[in-house]
Amino acid sequence: MSEKMKRLLVVDDEPIVGKRLQQMFSKIGFEIETYTEPSAAMAAMAARPFDLVVTDLKMEGMDGLEVLRQARAMNPAVRVIIITGYASPDTAELAQQQGVFAFLAKPFRLDELKQVIFRALAELDAGN
Repeated sequence: MSEKMKRLLVVDDEPIVGKRLQQMFSKIGFEIETYTEPSAAMAAMAARPFDLVVTDLKMEGMDGLEVLRQARAMNPAVRVIIITGYASPDTAELAQQQGVFAFLAKPFRLDELKQVIFRALAELDAGN
């Protein structure tokens, strides 16, 4: 990881998901913000750029695909990872077309997510 602290945005309507990811990723040196409201998360992203976004797919008000679209509109370099309990080939394909970095089905292992995030960071660092 480069010298600059990486910024991670987590959007999931289940508070426990944000809490678990906050504990793990802040320990390994990430600046992390978690939101249960997608609109609040997008406002935070508009205020300060994030390197990575981990978002749930199914949420009230705005789904993960819309989070993906808005995040990439604000920062084309952002890497977005969608996590979902409702994985389907159609949804995964749609997300791929819109530039998702990875699509993980819940329940996922934390180390699995960590590996995906480090792959995304390696790609970001290679592009910079």
